[in-house]
Amino acid sequence: MPAEKPVRGRLLRMSSARLALFYAALMAALTSALLVSVYLLTRGVLEREIAMVIRAEVEDLADDLRLGGVERVAQTLRLRVDSWGRTGAVFLLTDAQFRPVAGNLSEWPRDVVPGVSPLGPSDMVEFDIMARERDAEVLHPVKARVERLSNGYWLLVGADTSERLNVLRRFGLATAWGIALTALCVWLLGAAYARRTARRVRAYATTCETIMQGDLTQRLALEGSHDEFDALAVAVNAMLDRIEQQTTTLRTAFDSIAHDLRTPLYRMRVRLEEAQLRAGLPKEAHELIQPALTELDRVQRTLATLLQIARAEASGVTTHGEHVDLAALAGNMVELYAPGMLAAGLHVALDAPEAAPLTGNRQLLAQLVTNLLENALKYVPAGGHVRVTVRNTPAGVLLSVTDDGPGIAAADRAAALRPFVRVGDASMHASGSGLGLSLAAAVARLHGAQLTLGDNAPGLVVHCEFPAAARREAPESVAQVR
Repeated sequence: MPAEKPVRGRLLRMSSARLALFYAALMAALTSALLVSVYLLTRGVLEREIAMVIRAEVEDLADDLRLGGVERVAQTLRLRVDSWGRTGAVFLLTDAQFRPVAGNLSEWPRDVVPGVSPLGPSDMVEFDIMARERDAEVLHPVKARVERLSNGYWLLVGADTSERLNVLRRFGLATAWGIALTALCVWLLGAAYARRTARRVRAYATTCETIMQGDLTQRLALEGSHDEFDALAVAVNAMLDRIEQQTTTLRTAFDSIAHDLRTPLYRMRVRLEEAQLRAGLPKEAHELIQPALTELDRVQRTLATLLQIARAEASGVTTHGEHVDLAALAGNMVELYAPGMLAAGLHVALDAPEAAPLTGNRQLLAQLVTNLLENALKYVPAGGHVRVTVRNTPAGVLLSVTDDGPGIAAADRAAALRPFVRVGDASMHASGSGLGLSLAAAVARLHGAQLTLGDNAPGLVVHCEFPAAARREAPESVAQVR
């Protein structure tokens, strides 16, 4: 039973389930209004019918009173004394002291207080009488009119309403069942539609997740029902065809650029180095060649980084096949960069007490840690501290790199993750192309993680949180590599 509660909660969060519930409630309300209206109209008709029958009887007895006086009325009632068993009619004629004269009641009802209006309509009264049926006493409800005759006698004319009440009770029960069954049928139909809709949405979501991981060959499934989901799938598939075509073109263009630029840049560097080694080269030429080599190195690094970003964004499906211990990987990167940081006057520390296994691309994850360390190396002044932390959290794996450098203003942090953007005063005393953090963010997105910048007060803190979906139990050999 506990496992059903989240499923029910997820079902009620779906718009189709809420719409089905709304329509079920609406249909139940409309059906209730209709059946209750019919019930009230039926009850009104039955009550009017009783009133009409009683009025007709009173008018007949009034005619007898005019034509033959009380004796004729009494004679008429004696003839009708057996009407109770056949029609449920109730008659009683009494004198002024309510002593019975004629009728099928043995005494005047104790709950009835008669009016004093002479021979004319008075209010309807209701009371119960006890009748013997099949050797048992049964209580019967009666609705009647009381008339005072001109000679002071009292006349009570009524009818047994038990059968009509039973009809109304059965009709009310049928009304309640009709409302319940209507609501149930509408809800079942709505729930079936909601489940079908949820199934198709889940299938679309799964396909979209695969596409977001880089597999642009996937397409949304068509069921052939020609409904709005098929129309959406057709439109999205056409868009994916266009995106795949453009991505292929862009990838080809990047590969061509890499091939066309890498070779001439390499040749240029070789020629400049050969020229620098020539004997008798003037000092002025050396002063020109060395800055050219430095700028050429910067161009080559920028080109390599741009290609890394493009390939990382475009090759998602190839990044999730390896078991990687992020704690061990971060430890290796810190060990690699520790000498350079110490030479720059920085203190670097690693805080990774336990293995942090996940699935991903080892090379790209190493590039992510590398770029964060290089960012700290560039901008943190001598005497600063850099700490790399790796933690397992309920949400996944958290990688943090903190420093006590100049940091990045809150208004500039979003821009700092975009390519070729360098923010703050750090850009005045550090070289670079503004691609380090953008490449780290691209690798994080590729692994379904989120890279955020924060304030270390002072300094910068970079958090990269990998979701639980990327976290896997790595083999023992991988988890123990430190």
